[in-house]
Amino acid sequence: MKKRLGLVYGGKSAEHEVSLSTALAVMQAVDFSKYEVIPVYITYDGEWRKGKALETPVKTIEELRLPGAGKKDNIDQFINGDGLPDIVFPVLHGTNGEDGTVQGFFEVLNIPYVGNGVLASSAGMDKVSMKQLFAQVGLNQVPYVHFIRSQWQENRETYLAEMENTLTWPMFVKPANLGSSVGISKADDREALIEAVDYALKFDRRVIVEQGVDAREIEVAVKGNDLPACSVPGEIKPLAQFYDYEAKYQDNSTELVIPAVVSDAVQKEMDDMAVRAFKVLDCAGLVRADFFVTKDDEVLINEVNTMPGFTPVSMFPLLWQKTGVSYPELIDELIELAFERHAEKAQLQYTRD
Repeated sequence: MKKRLGLVYGGKSAEHEVSLSTALAVMQAVDFSKYEVIPVYITYDGEWRKGKALETPVKTIEELRLPGAGKKDNIDQFINGDGLPDIVFPVLHGTNGEDGTVQGFFEVLNIPYVGNGVLASSAGMDKVSMKQLFAQVGLNQVPYVHFIRSQWQENRETYLAEMENTLTWPMFVKPANLGSSVGISKADDREALIEAVDYALKFDRRVIVEQGVDAREIEVAVKGNDLPACSVPGEIKPLAQFYDYEAKYQDNSTELVIPAVVSDAVQKEMDDMAVRAFKVLDCAGLVRADFFVTKDDEVLINEVNTMPGFTPVSMFPLLWQKTGVSYPELIDELIELAFERHAEKAQLQYTRD
């Protein structure tokens, strides 16, 4: 008997359109002999629109916007419409989806779901908390400064002085809680720094400012639960000044080199750091770990992404493809890992002896 796979996508996030691209790719690669797919579209306004179970994939992104069209469906429809799916694959990127909020909802419903849990999702989404946890296990990182909107508004000169005294130019300014390089700017002087911080604060109340580093950008894909495994490494070579949103999704100006040319020692160090990052965040299912590798082969972890881009041409699936795991196989494995983790949780006791 086929299992009912709920594919949840869209979302109240600046990465809404990225999520739609991911959802289309996953739907077209799912094995429909094993699963019937229930599309669940979350609009920009946060409305949940649940469609009928599909026996074949849709062909366009516009079709993904159709479930529940003309009705104001809500979460009640998702829960009570025609029963819950057997498992959920939330291909949501950014806030209100990748940050632990929807994962907590699925935990309350006691439904298996693909990917990371509440803690890993929320900590992995917040760049400040993530870096603080990395520091706890001694992972090498670039220097950074962080603050919230009210601190910037009340003590701007203090934070400017701190950044200028502890970091070197250029600096990269980021919203703490967004992905896909949304809201990120490079600053080469004080005026540009002020402008970059103000811009980042449009997307989040907390900002992180990192010291730039002259290094290669190399990524490693990780999958598993208690015994995570690493893919071959891949190098990103953007033609732009840095790997921004346009370079990732729009202008095709970035070269991906897989496998990346690195020494055995560097690859071993990246694998070790990726697994340690995976474990300190208590990750499950999948993670993409992003690194800087300097000319002297110093390895610094930049961040992890707990729901990385997942189209067939995204780095995470490409890394596994080059490691010997096809895109459809990868989807199947992640679904099985989700069932495995859910079964383990079912062993917990919730009453006192």
